[in-house]
Amino acid sequence: MPSTKAYTLFLSPLFSPSLPALHAMSGLMLLSLIPTVLLGFSVVLSAAELQRFEHAAKADGSLSLLVVGDWGRRGAYNQTEVALQMGIMGEKLDIDFIISTGDNFYEGGLNGVDDPAFYESFTRIYTAPSLQKQWYNVLGNHDYRGDVEAQLSPVLREMDSKWLCLRSFIVNTEIAEFFFVDTTPFVNKYFLEPKDHVYDWSGILPRKSYLSNVLEDLDMALKESVAKWKIVVGHHTIKSAGQHGNTVELNLQLLPILQANNVDLYINGHDHCLEHISSSESPLQFLTSGGGSKAWRGDVAWWDPKEMKFYYDGQGFMSVQITQTEVDVVFYDVSGEVLHKWSRTKQISSAVL
Repeated sequence: MPSTKAYTLFLSPLFSPSLPALHAMSGLMLLSLIPTVLLGFSVVLSAAELQRFEHAAKADGSLSLLVVGDWGRRGAYNQTEVALQMGIMGEKLDIDFIISTGDNFYEGGLNGVDDPAFYESFTRIYTAPSLQKQWYNVLGNHDYRGDVEAQLSPVLREMDSKWLCLRSFIVNTEIAEFFFVDTTPFVNKYFLEPKDHVYDWSGILPRKSYLSNVLEDLDMALKESVAKWKIVVGHHTIKSAGQHGNTVELNLQLLPILQANNVDLYINGHDHCLEHISSSESPLQFLTSGGGSKAWRGDVAWWDPKEMKFYYDGQGFMSVQITQTEVDVVFYDVSGEVLHKWSRTKQISSAVL
């Protein structure tokens, strides 16, 4: 059952937001009060840390969720069919929430809070009762080609209460902690070689300071986490055999932090495929769920078979089930057929008396 925690907001005395930021936070407070009760999360804001949301697990302490990415095409390229199967599986697994790995609206994000693409690609598509749970969304590179603030705006939560999108934030379920990272600003080519694309970098510049703060806050949050399972979510790949391949900047800057803090899973989109790569350097697993609509058939590079556990160049999505001792990951295709399963177990730590 969802939590009915009251909405809580903490602001540091040293935090002095701009008027637009203050207005946005006030709107979030007002618009999120009712959804907090209905959808089962509460939020804590802090100036020096990533915004944190508390989302209660089930009464038995377990957690179930779906992951989909690269989807927003007004139902085209089998987006509607993937959504249908997500609804079926969501009901079967009694999911607690859904994660979107970004590129939420093609080709160029939203052009404002009144953009009909929000309804046509999100609200109208994901209509199954089981999908009316909280959606935690990160931004992808295509989202940065539109009005980024529109996707972050509390106005969209008023239109559809299951929507929540921020740049970087944390969702704590006690049993597992999810760290959402805004990966697009890390990628150099969007700044140096944008081609004919125009990116919305408002709120990002100066870039060096922004990235430094994201990495520092993430590292601190991971170090302080006492969750049994640590899961990091971003749009861009760290390791992938798909069209985009490895994201060099994330390998250099983000990956060492994940490895140093014993992160269990890195979940991403960006490559339009379903994929599971293990690591020879650590227990960290790399999971790509970018098959929410248009897929890239036959676009796969060679990868060491000792690390490449699964690759599918079609549409689909992923489920994650978590208990104190086990994580189970399953990939599904557009027809709901199981393509790949993976599990990891951990022992329950003995209490020190």
